[in-house]
Amino acid sequence: MTNELEEKLFNSVYEKTPQHIKELALMTFNDKNEFTFTLKKEHLKPYDEKTNPEGLNLEEWFENYQKEAKVSTAGIRGPQNILYPQDTRFPINLVGIVLATLAKALVAKEKYPDKEIVKIAGREVRYNSDLYLDAIARVQAAQGIRTLVPQGKKTIPIWLASFLAFKLDLLGGEYITSSHGISVKNATKDLNSQGSQYLPEESMEFVDKIREIFELTRKNGTYDIKIARDDSPLIDEKVMTKLEDGVNLYVEYLKSGVAKDINLDLIRNKKDKIVIENVGGSAYRTLSRVLKKLEISDKFVWFNTEEDPFFHSIGKYDVTPKGEKAFYDYSVDATVIAQKPDGTKFFPVINTMHYEEKLKDMPEGTAVLITDPDHDRLTITQTEDISRIPELEKAGIDYIKLNDKTILTIFTANQAFLMLMDFWSKQLKSQNLWNNHPRFMIKTTASALSWDEWAKNNGVKVINVPVGFKEIANIMKKVELQLKQHPETDVVLDDVFGNSINLGKNPRLLFGGEESGGMIMGCEDLIKSQHGRFAVAMREKSATEAIVVASSLIAKLETEKISLSEYLVKVFDKNNIIGRFDTRVDIAYYNESEPDIEKLKLAKVKGEELRTKNDLFYLALAMGIKENLLTLDDVKNILSDTFKELDFSNLKSIKFVGDGTYMEFSDKYIEIRPSGTDAKTKAYGGGLDKHNIEKYASILGNYSGDRTELHKKFITQNFYDTTKEKAMEYYLAFVDKDANNEKFEIPEYDLEA
Repeated sequence: MTNELEEKLFNSVYEKTPQHIKELALMTFNDKNEFTFTLKKEHLKPYDEKTNPEGLNLEEWFENYQKEAKVSTAGIRGPQNILYPQDTRFPINLVGIVLATLAKALVAKEKYPDKEIVKIAGREVRYNSDLYLDAIARVQAAQGIRTLVPQGKKTIPIWLASFLAFKLDLLGGEYITSSHGISVKNATKDLNSQGSQYLPEESMEFVDKIREIFELTRKNGTYDIKIARDDSPLIDEKVMTKLEDGVNLYVEYLKSGVAKDINLDLIRNKKDKIVIENVGGSAYRTLSRVLKKLEISDKFVWFNTEEDPFFHSIGKYDVTPKGEKAFYDYSVDATVIAQKPDGTKFFPVINTMHYEEKLKDMPEGTAVLITDPDHDRLTITQTEDISRIPELEKAGIDYIKLNDKTILTIFTANQAFLMLMDFWSKQLKSQNLWNNHPRFMIKTTASALSWDEWAKNNGVKVINVPVGFKEIANIMKKVELQLKQHPETDVVLDDVFGNSINLGKNPRLLFGGEESGGMIMGCEDLIKSQHGRFAVAMREKSATEAIVVASSLIAKLETEKISLSEYLVKVFDKNNIIGRFDTRVDIAYYNESEPDIEKLKLAKVKGEELRTKNDLFYLALAMGIKENLLTLDDVKNILSDTFKELDFSNLKSIKFVGDGTYMEFSDKYIEIRPSGTDAKTKAYGGGLDKHNIEKYASILGNYSGDRTELHKKFITQNFYDTTKEKAMEYYLAFVDKDANNEKFEIPEYDLEA
């Protein structure tokens, strides 16, 4: 059943969709038989009722798709027409999915001629995800590629698809999700043979293949794309059914890492229940089975176990942040903080979870673990007595009031994951495992300074990388290559700051994560695939892994009668952490929920221009320093001249960090980063003073990007115009240095054994 708000969204989409698109019948996937979709040269050009009634404007779609593929941090995302998925005016559409799938299949066949190619395909619960999964499997089957799918093509988490791609030695996979993005968005996350997301150069291979298809279509007038039968033997549900979707293999993996008895026993002895907030409902199908096999399922209660592409109205409003009457979606990222028209801050996503009612009969200290639709991110919250407010504010921990007696403490991932890495290190030490290997951490530059400080205090080496879990996975692979080639020598790698980091001999990953809520922890023994590949950790963030560790910590603190917030302060104090405070400011330049695609496109283009101007203002300074065009004092003068309300006297460096500009001060850091998936700017900060970092992040993040005369004096127009290209060269050099480029060898499969 749809609710009133969803009905408004549907009606709006219906009204804004032109009649000729409603009548499109390009591909009828409800036809279970084999059929052919003929791509015509007319499809490449814009629609015109009289001169080109078959126009789909695929050339424009491709131009934008290609641009996204070069910079995307987490799959090629975008809005879709939720009612008419063949609408090619939207970035994500059925035709585009088919073209991209075909292109990837052709690239794979060229690389591995005469080999059995096996991939996995999965999805979460978003609109049209089932259709896209069907299309991907049938296009691949028509190209002779075997696709493993869950029985009935049901939902699985992204991390499980990733895990199986590695564990079963598959060529990779496709996963349909837009993570915690708004409901009308979707995307395909392309997984390579390691189970990690494609790096830009991998994406460009199939983008180039789409270009070839278009060139052939122009030359010959048409291009036939075969779609296999729905019941093709190459669309394989049997393997996943036999493997219980891989749940047994994953539980085995967990037991070699975070799900050891030392953690599970704590959970089993816990008195009060832990709540799992299952946004979208799709995590339940897998996570409930994992918890049952770990024999801890009775310690949890669930909110939202039914699958719902509208995500149970979470994050949805009928008014925009500016107070205008319109459908607005804040996404399902529980940590998003917004401002009301009167300037007061609030948590728009958590407000729609109705915890004042749902938690009213639960005991104080109840923890609520919030996971997103593809089940890779985790937000940790806990109820506390209202008397704790002064201490929380002093520690920089956010909260909302539930009633006159109770508050809900809301931890940023920076805060939550600091607690988890601290707790897990103690668990390793208590098992006398800690000293068996040197420990290291992989984190994104935008994540907490406190992580670096904690690591230094605990003898853990840190490798900082650009934002995106594929960057974390890329470092893992570099470590593994050195372990394989030189097992008796120290592993040494560069971070994105240009520092050389010595990880020691035979190191183990303690933690890999990012401030947006995704994390992974490694194992004591290297993870082995069925055909002998080794990994220090899995390639995708996993909320299941995070939930096991978090639940163990929560259970332990219950016995000690202290809250998570009290534990966090203890971690700060014990490790002499200076950068206790962190912030993230998201600047969205348009309403992503706008149902009129033409308005949406124009707004996005304008928004991207604003995003790029803001980015280039800082990026040009960082690249200017790198190219010796100006000094740090020059940068201080330019910034002081531009932002007279801010003090830059203690700025220590300004660096390009792969996808953003990082400013290091003596008391804080600020990173300004253009979103890799949308017309947004993200401003991050961490440091000594919460108000101070919020002020800097907000002012610098919201800057128009207009170049001042002083900026122009040091940065020539030519250098400014080529800054992005120069930055990309540096980024690719970082990715390529010490890269693990070992070619994947397709094994002789025996998946039915």
